[in-house]
Amino acid sequence: MSETVCPVHETIRSVTRRTASGAVTTPRSRHVANRMLSQLKAVAAGCSDNQPLQSIRDDAQILADEGNDAPCKKLGRLVLAALDEHAEVFSSHLESRNCVTGHCVKLTPAPCQLACPAGIDVPAYVALIAQGHYDEAIEVIRRVNPLPWVCGLVCTRPCESACVRGAFDSPVSIKFLKAFAAEKALSGGTYANPPQAPNNGKKVCVIGAGPAGLTAAYYLALKGYQVKVIEELPFAGGMLMVGIPRYRLPKEVIDREVATIRSLGVEFQFNTRFGWRIHMNQLRKEGFGAFLFTIGAHKCSPMRIPGENDFAEVYTAVSFLREVALGEGRKPGRRVIVIGGGNVAIDSARTCVRMGCDEVVLAYRRSRQEMPADHEEVDQAEEEGVRFHFLTIPIEIVGDQYSVTGVRFIKAKLVEMEGSRRKRPVPIEGSEFLMPADAVIGAVGQRIDQVIMDDLPDLQWSRWDTVETDAVIMQTSMTDVFSAGDVVSGPDTVIGAIAGGKRAAEAIHRQLSDIPQPTLAPVPQRCGQMPLVELSATEKMEIRRPQMPMLPMNRRQVTFQQVELGYDEVMARTEARRCLRCDVCVRCGTCARTCREMMKVDALKLDYLEEGHSGGTDFRFTAENCILCGACAVNCPTGAMRVEDRGRERLLILCGTVINRQPLVHCQRCGEPLGTQRHLDHVAANAIDVSRVDNQVAGCPACARRAWSSTVPAGLAFS
Repeated sequence: MSETVCPVHETIRSVTRRTASGAVTTPRSRHVANRMLSQLKAVAAGCSDNQPLQSIRDDAQILADEGNDAPCKKLGRLVLAALDEHAEVFSSHLESRNCVTGHCVKLTPAPCQLACPAGIDVPAYVALIAQGHYDEAIEVIRRVNPLPWVCGLVCTRPCESACVRGAFDSPVSIKFLKAFAAEKALSGGTYANPPQAPNNGKKVCVIGAGPAGLTAAYYLALKGYQVKVIEELPFAGGMLMVGIPRYRLPKEVIDREVATIRSLGVEFQFNTRFGWRIHMNQLRKEGFGAFLFTIGAHKCSPMRIPGENDFAEVYTAVSFLREVALGEGRKPGRRVIVIGGGNVAIDSARTCVRMGCDEVVLAYRRSRQEMPADHEEVDQAEEEGVRFHFLTIPIEIVGDQYSVTGVRFIKAKLVEMEGSRRKRPVPIEGSEFLMPADAVIGAVGQRIDQVIMDDLPDLQWSRWDTVETDAVIMQTSMTDVFSAGDVVSGPDTVIGAIAGGKRAAEAIHRQLSDIPQPTLAPVPQRCGQMPLVELSATEKMEIRRPQMPMLPMNRRQVTFQQVELGYDEVMARTEARRCLRCDVCVRCGTCARTCREMMKVDALKLDYLEEGHSGGTDFRFTAENCILCGACAVNCPTGAMRVEDRGRERLLILCGTVINRQPLVHCQRCGEPLGTQRHLDHVAANAIDVSRVDNQVAGCPACARRAWSSTVPAGLAFS
């Protein structure tokens, strides 16, 4: 069976094909096979418990044991083999209510949830925000992410890159909605932890209090473990505290998130560097059964150019930001050049502005479009006065015997490279130039300080100087040692570290509880389908993503106050209503094809549902042409498109958006609804009209039959 085909879906197809072909002959076998098929379909729909699996196995065994009926035996054995070979996939459908291949359409995850490294059920919490249920929204997020406010401020939002709404205007502002809901929950005093399991007497040590370590500590503590977190810094947060400036992530936000984790009984030991003041043997003697290393990338990669190590005014971005965060930073110079193109480079440049530098220049070897930094961060830096030089490669830092005087650069052009999707910058001969500066900050990459791990000589390292781990369970070459975060992935995002920390916590729990470890990577957990928010087609089309309110520029340039002020309640709830609810609609395009090809109406201008169409999307267009026949709703495999009668109107609704409403025509005899006038006219134009048998009044089929029967002579018999 292909790995790209869902085993549950393929098993249903096989059973359906064999039962429909008449291969199952006896009445009893047909009954058992149909019952088994019904249970398989329940799995494909994500039933809430594992009961269907045992029922399926029992029925398959009955078929496999059937007397001399070879087709029955073959069918039973086929299902038993599928259950044994793909047990994790079958269980995952029930536990996560998710089918990652998309073949079980009712369980197809939304693109935004699939794009999130932590697998947050984005449509669920966005829908709850739209309804004003902020506490419930945060509860949904914290099932897989204990740091929602932090992520709402600094996440790189891969979910928004996958947002289907961006296909016809702009993505839903998922990141800022998360921050809004977290702040509302905190300010309301309802930011509570879920129930905690009783203490199980087992101890786990986490080394590193960054996002991965905090996440693991949170989930292990919830399961009843005694968790101790060892941290070199004098506070929790790791790179959140010393790598992200306060104008992006206020310290108070981190402190509040950490406090909720500490309230679970997690113990923190600060100012303690592993391998120096505390060692592995000592921790093992204290009774820790498992260890999780979540050390961040606290060292900068070298620029590898002459003069880099010759002057005191050449800084690494990580050390510069760290000193500023610890209150030890100082103005690096009057004219500063930052070399790099990632978020750390942007953070360094914007920090220099706030430190009072007169001129800040950021030089990057590629184009603006290829900068890995968040584009909004780049725009904000430019607004604050940072100057950018693109396609500029540093070749030497120059100076006199006392200090830096400038950086020698060479211009570059981008060249296509075979086998690579990213163009390579190639120097342009004869384009060298000198840019004056009295300080240089290198931000060309980060790496792990391997010296910290010298206490673990049996640990295996990759060729990228990261710890080798099992990608599914985050276990290292030492059976009681696990690892997550930057030390495994290299410099990564906050949400990526959170995902690794949660995965490691689950693996540690399984190991200490003698539960078999999974062999497949975890799939996103769906929280169940939240109620749809109803609004008109016009409103759905005309709502625009709101501009983020910003701190005034005169404050941005001289203070570390938070720059993005956040949405108010009206902005947040309105923005949440833009969501297309891709957890309900799987964008198969069946509705549009049915309307166009079967009904010959073509009333659904919904190109975001169909690849290859270029006419655009407009929910308002449907009302102009739709006859409200309901064929699209009947053929919708997920129920995203539905027809509903309300009073004297018939409505066509797509995931809560009313895309058409028309008056109903009622039977003039009994009052039953006949449909809309457009539908009746369409039927009349394309079929023989038998509803007006007396040529006087419109009637429903029942009344038409009664009227016709009254014209038949009494006693007339039919042969």
